[in-house]
Formats: sequence, structure tokens, C-alpha cells
Amino acid sequence: MADNFKVADLSLAEAGKLKIEWAEARMPVMAALREKYSKTKPLAGQRIAGCLHVTKETAVLIRTLAAAGAEISWSGCNPLSTSDEIAAALAAEGISMYAWHGLNTEEFYWCIDRTLDFKPTLTLDDGADLITRVHTHYPELCAGVIGGTEETTTGVHRLRAMSKAGALKYPVMAINDAQTKWDFDNVYGTGQSSLDGIMRATSVLLAGKNFVVCGFGHCGKGVAMRAKGMGSHVAVTEIQPTAALKATLEGMQVKTMAEAASWGDIFMTATGMKDIITGEHFDVMRDGAIVCNTGHYDCEINLGDLEARAKSKRTVRDNLEEYVMQDGRRIYVIGQGRLVNLSAAEGHPSEVMDMSFANQVLGMVHMAEQGKDLEIKVHDITDEQDQMLALTKLHTMGLQIDTLTPEQVIYQDEYLEGT
Repeated sequence: MADNFKVADLSLAEAGKLKIEWAEARMPVMAALREKYSKTKPLAGQRIAGCLHVTKETAVLIRTLAAAGAEISWSGCNPLSTSDEIAAALAAEGISMYAWHGLNTEEFYWCIDRTLDFKPTLTLDDGADLITRVHTHYPELCAGVIGGTEETTTGVHRLRAMSKAGALKYPVMAINDAQTKWDFDNVYGTGQSSLDGIMRATSVLLAGKNFVVCGFGHCGKGVAMRAKGMGSHVAVTEIQPTAALKATLEGMQVKTMAEAASWGDIFMTATGMKDIITGEHFDVMRDGAIVCNTGHYDCEINLGDLEARAKSKRTVRDNLEEYVMQDGRRIYVIGQGRLVNLSAAEGHPSEVMDMSFANQVLGMVHMAEQGKDLEIKVHDITDEQDQMLALTKLHTMGLQIDTLTPEQVIYQDEYLEGT
């Protein structure tokens, strides 16, 4: 067992192993990659520093990277998203794990720093806190890093900004921008798991509720779709005209945040932008309004404004805090405004993370093999990889699709044929 770890309680390891086994049984693409790479060892000699939610699905990713030959050190990318059982199970298996549920800010960055002690050759990020830490606090490590990968929308935006500013020191692959990631994980994974978090934290009936989704990107679209399916009256707030138009053509109401604030019963932010819900909105919310966030950071809901207006605050259920306003209205916040699907539930279902994390494994292998020759910028996943993973997933589900005939292959590039 590794001596270089810190978790909440190592005695939770057996319970964690059972959860990992459950996830592994539902991630057949990852199983196929593990079988392949356990033989070829494309990551032999690589040291991977990872900063990503410590869930049962992440454990499958870590085990697969280790089977491919990598040495691994890991931290959680959100203070409330670590499963202590999973962290214990991985530490017991010899993974250098620095993660526990309920980290404060100082502990959060201490954990990231420990993953950098072994001077990684590859970095794997969710939110770009790790790569930003390397660049700002340990720039001397950049020369030894071949490349990295980034899991989520917020992190990709940060890294593209770094690249644009000339601050990025090694190439990074945008895993989030793979079609097999954001069109599935972000939509179907976020939609289901975010509502799961609401129901676990509150047990409220969603049918008949006025449900406000702030942002109609991939994640917001998934949340709105699932809330509508549960019988909620859904309204979307947006700043992008095309996104708002898509929402209204999907049968959603479109409102400004000022209009939605007094209308909604449940609010979910999914924008990646700060100060989406602020004091002016809390001032007009209904008694009993429930507020939560599914964006990567907790800045979308301005809890400072809420604290300043509240005369009392208490925890009324696990992951649910009640704020009582001066006029007696009650506003409820799930998971301290952090990722509701991870702070109050278990994150995305294993089946959808199968493709997202397969992209991570392939991204790590690609960087290990070719990173030294890549331009220093944010790189996209190839369409060939996307289609290959999607086809593999279909086959694991027992599904087949058609292929073009030789004549059709010729026709698709024929420009002279017309009516």
C-alpha cells in the first residue's frame, strides 16, 4: 500500500470497492480499453497527476490508466464531490490519493500540490485548477510535462484563454469538446444526475413546479429536458439569442432572470458564469424557493448576497440549507451552491461516463505518444475517435448500423449529378 495518500477513512475501502465493481460492470468501453492496454502498456514510464471528481466512475478511469502502465497521483476537483469510500478504496490499492469530502480552500490546493510532488509527465484535469496551479505556482514543472487533457466546459474555456494569452506552456486536449462527451455526458448525464441531486436533497414533487434553468447550453438543455419530462413547467434564461430560440422551439418558456425570479419554484444554474442569481433575484423569490447549481464552480449563485439578506440559516436536511429572509420568506440552497449532482448525489451514471472517460484514456495515450511533437495549444478530439467510440458503444449495447455501399461512397463526393 502506498504511504503517500490522505483520505478521510481507510476503513471505508471495502464499501468503495463494491461501488467501483458496480460501475465497472456498466462501462464496457472502458473494459475493452483496459484489456487492450494492459497488454501493450502505452503509458509505461508516465506519471499522471489527475484532478477530477473522485467517484466510482473515476475509479474505473484510474484503474484503466494504471493498467496501461502509468504511475498516478490524484486529487478531487471540487471540495464536495469526493466519495470518501471511493478515495479509500483507491488508496488501499496503492494509488497516491489526496481527497476527502468537505475540503476547505486551503486543503483543496494542498491536495493538488501533493499530486505534483512526483513531477508529473502528464496532467488530467476537470476545471483546469491543476494545470493553472502548475503554471502559476510550479512553472519549473512545465518543461517536464508532455501534455494534458481537460474534461469540462469551464476548464476548456480557461485553457483557451491561457492559450490566447500565450500563457499555456504545453499542449492540452479538450476532452469536453468531443461529441461523445458533451452531446452525451453533458446532456443526458447532467440532466439525470442534477435532478437526482434535487430529489435526494429535497424529496419534493417536480411535477407541477415552475422550474427555471439558467443557461441552455448542453448541460442546461439536459436539465430542462429532464425537468419537463418530470412534469415541471420549465422556463429558460439565456444571453445567446440562438440558444433562447432553441429553447422556445423545444417548448420551453423563455424569460429574463428578472422575470423568472418571482415565477420559479426551483432554480438551476448551468452557465459557467458568475453572479447569475444575485440579491435582486433573492429579494423577489417565492417562499420556499429551491436554488441549486450544476456549473463547475460555485460562483453562479451569489451566496454572499443571500447571507446578507437572511436573518437566520440552518441545515434542515443533508445537503440542504434554509435561509430565512427578513420578511419571513424561506429560500433553500442545495449543496452550498456547488455541483448539485455531485454534492447531493453520485454524479453522472456510469453508462454515459463510459464514453467520456474512454476519451480521457485515449487522450492520455495520444499525449504520451505524440505530445512532444504537438503545437502548444488546446487540441480537439478527432472525428475518427468520436465515431469509433460511438460505434464501440453501440456494439456493446447490441446495436448495429448501416454502412455506405461502394456506389454511395462515390456519390457523396460527386458534384456533377443533379436532378
